[in-house]
Amino acid sequence: MNICELRVKYRDILDMPLMKYDTMRAALHQLIAENESDGRKGIVQVLDQARKKIDSIDAEIERVRGMMYFENKYPDAELIAGIDEVGRGPLAGPVLTAAVILPKGLVIPMLNDSKQVSKKHREELYDVILSNAVAVGVGMNTAAVIDEKGIEFANKDAMRQAIRNLGVTPDLLLVDAVHIPEVDIRQVSIIKGDAKSVSIAAASIVAKVTRDRMMQEFDEQYPGYGFKDNVGYGSAAHIEALKTLGPCPIHRRSYIRNILEQ
Repeated sequence: MNICELRVKYRDILDMPLMKYDTMRAALHQLIAENESDGRKGIVQVLDQARKKIDSIDAEIERVRGMMYFENKYPDAELIAGIDEVGRGPLAGPVLTAAVILPKGLVIPMLNDSKQVSKKHREELYDVILSNAVAVGVGMNTAAVIDEKGIEFANKDAMRQAIRNLGVTPDLLLVDAVHIPEVDIRQVSIIKGDAKSVSIAAASIVAKVTRDRMMQEFDEQYPGYGFKDNVGYGSAAHIEALKTLGPCPIHRRSYIRNILEQ
């Protein structure tokens, strides 16, 4: 095999889908075994890259397994739902929550707090989560509800919606940083849970991607505010547009009052 063919084969291996990490690792080991007796400089460089990739795969699997501490802490709970929200702080759009039940022990590489994951990888993870989850539920409340009843009520009510929309009753809830009232299911609140629990991390990805897609649709419905880029948050351009255009129906009046009075 010449160097060009080896590089193409190596790139093809790296292009394998996210959940094919075991197949990728095996293919890399095979690539090394088939070519390690070749001392040409270009071949040696590619094989060194392959070895480093294997190490990175192993490290990532270990990292994700480390995020299963809370899931493994409760062996009596068969169905564990992670719950997270997105959209507490924006000037516009809904607060949205997700509840996700993953199969116990499922390793999803790159799974992490949605804020630590690039948009491209969030989209990929979203598809993987929906394809592999035992159940997924989403809940939301609009700007009107936030204005009328406050963000705390809107957020926790959206969490209750997400739990109901799972379609199954979890044995345990792992929740990022809050306690959800009026829920008769055992729950554990975890500070920075989206970085410590695979279930909460999965919920954070689903919530983030779902809300971002909604804001892209709102950008077409209410042009001029840059919703597809700022997803409702108070960027300088968004605030300037608010002063120029005034609020649209999805703006939170309770959040923008001071801006409009300036």
